[in-house]
Formats: sequence, C-alpha cells, structure tokens
Amino acid sequence: MMIENHALINEFPELREKIHEMKMENNHFARLFEDYHNVDHEVHRIEQGVEVSSDEYVEGLKKSRLALKDSLYAMLTEEA
Repeated sequence: MMIENHALINEFPELREKIHEMKMENNHFARLFEDYHNVDHEVHRIEQGVEVSSDEYVEGLKKSRLALKDSLYAMLTEEA
C-alpha cells in the first residue's frame, strides 16, 4: 500500500515560502504547524506498521490532522 506524505509543504507546495514566513513570524501558526506535524507523524507511523492502534484512534487522528490543516490553510490564505 502506498502511504501518502501529508507534510504541509506537500499539501500546499505553492505556499512554501508563506509557510516558512508564518512559522517564523506567527507563534500561533507555529504551534498549530507543530501540532499538525506531530499528528501527521503519528498517523504515518501507524500506517507503516511501526505503531499499532485501533481504527477509531487512527480516524480521530486523521480528523484532527484535517482540522489543523484547514486552520493552517485559512491562516495562510487570509488577506493581511
């Protein structure tokens, strides 16, 4: 099974520079980015079989990852 890479840079490659800028200048964005990275990393490890978890737990993680991604995207695209 092919495991997708959901790193934020891969999700929004056109926003690579803005992501870097926001991480450096916005503490709230940086914290959400770190949360997203941690959740994504945990999902990735479970999908690879490195960690074992229930389907319900994985689905909860994926929902959290999606909510974080939506919040980060909104911050990246909001007009200044």
